Amino acid sequence: MTARLQDRVALVIGSSRGIGKGIAQRFVEAGAKLLLGDADLEEGRATAAGMGAMFTPLNVANFAEVEAAVALAVKTYGRLDIIVQNAGIYPWQLIEDTSADDWDRVMAVNLRGAFNAARAAVPVMKAQGYGRILYTSSITGPHVSNPGHGHYAASKAGINGFIRAAALEFSTYGVTVNGVEPGNILTEGIQEHRGAEYIASMEAAIPLGRLGSVRDVANAFLYLASDEASYVTGTTIVVDGGQLLPEGADFRITPP
Repeated sequence: MTARLQDRVALVIGSSRGIGKGIAQRFVEAGAKLLLGDADLEEGRATAAGMGAMFTPLNVANFAEVEAAVALAVKTYGRLDIIVQNAGIYPWQLIEDTSADDWDRVMAVNLRGAFNAARAAVPVMKAQGYGRILYTSSITGPHVSNPGHGHYAASKAGINGFIRAAALEFSTYGVTVNGVEPGNILTEGIQEHRGAEYIASMEAAIPLGRLGSVRDVANAFLYLASDEASYVTGTTIVVDGGQLLPEGADFRITPP
């Protein structure tokens, strides 16, 4: 175990499975004290119990619940050093089939959730003169998109804009704000809802030849949460195996 986050206190939102669970596990290994928050109560409690962390029910779209989670972390551990907003939803819907309510639901979780996390955490971090506010963004939205992801892409692009604005505003408080943009990551959701042929087609589009692991993403979060990233703010790290690099579908050195 490394001590890169020794005795740091972290709240990880959207942590019951997938990338969020991987981030939480990596933080535990690095010595952090954790409070996990998730709307999935059963799986969230099981995840927290499995890594010796605390758990609280949390709908990130509800500011009062995020604020209560921050207060719980401070009450329990005396401070809050790191907050990660990883919760997100991505229903597949073509724009022409998306209702105003559908749009608002995605924005409430993905984009309002980004605001809620920062707004709830910054008073505590400002008072202690230290903090790391971190977000799971995506390459979808800031760089690329697919049919059916209009609301999701817009929300993730919005998160990147919010990161820059918050980083500027919080810079004098000793608080940094950053994010990670995952590419195609082999999560439980991909394995459950996508077949082998689809996964193989995604791998073929990635120069490193594989989908990313949850650990790949969690390692980027660990860096941004650590003191090693003390001079990094207002930016994102792309973790995509080189997916954004090719100009065309065939990126072999000697194509036929």
